[in-house]
Amino acid sequence: MDTRAWIERFAAVIDERGAELTELDRRAGDGDYGTNLRSALAKVRANLAADDPRTAGEVFTAVSNAFLHTGGTSGPLFGMWFREFAKGLGDEVSAGSLARAAGEAEATVRRLGGAEVGHKTMVDAMVPAAEALAAAAERNADVETALKEAAAAADAGARSTEELLAKRGRASYVGEHARGVTDPGALTVAWFFEAATK
Repeated sequence: MDTRAWIERFAAVIDERGAELTELDRRAGDGDYGTNLRSALAKVRANLAADDPRTAGEVFTAVSNAFLHTGGTSGPLFGMWFREFAKGLGDEVSAGSLARAAGEAEATVRRLGGAEVGHKTMVDAMVPAAEALAAAAERNADVETALKEAAAAADAGARSTEELLAKRGRASYVGEHARGVTDPGALTVAWFFEAATK
C-alpha cells in the first residue's frame, strides 16, 4: 500500500471538489471549511516534499503536522485523527494495522470533540469506516478489500448526515437550517477512504 500516493490522490480530490465542501459549510456553518482544508493540504504537500517520508507512519506524521497547524475547529481534529494513523500504521500497512489505527483515531476524535454517531459531524463517517476495517481484519481480508469496505461504510455514514439535526459543531448553531445538508467533515472522511481505493 503506497500511503503517499493515497494522500496525494486525496489532496487532488480536495483541489477538484473543495468548492462543494465550502458550499455545504456555507449552508450549515461559517463557510470557511473548504478553504481551511485546501490550506492544510497545501501544507501536507510541502511537508511531504521536505520530509520525503519512507514509511506509512512517516507519511501520516507529515499529514498530521500539517492539519495540526491549520485553522478552524476541524483542522486540529483531523490532525489528531491522522496522528493516530501515523502511530498505528508505523512500518506496516495491513487490514489489522488499519483497523487498529482507525479505531484509535475515531475514539480520539470522539473524546476530544465530544461528538458521537448521529450528531452530524465527521464522526458519522469515521466510526463506520473503523468498524468496517475491524470486520475486514477479523476475517483476514486483504488491504484492498478492507479499504473498499471502509470507503463504502464512510460514504454511507456521510450520506446519513444529510437529514440529521446537528448536535455538535458549527451546524448545531443553525438548527433546522442545516437539515438537508451533508456534513462536509463526514464527506471529507468518505473522500479520504475513497482515495485509498483508486
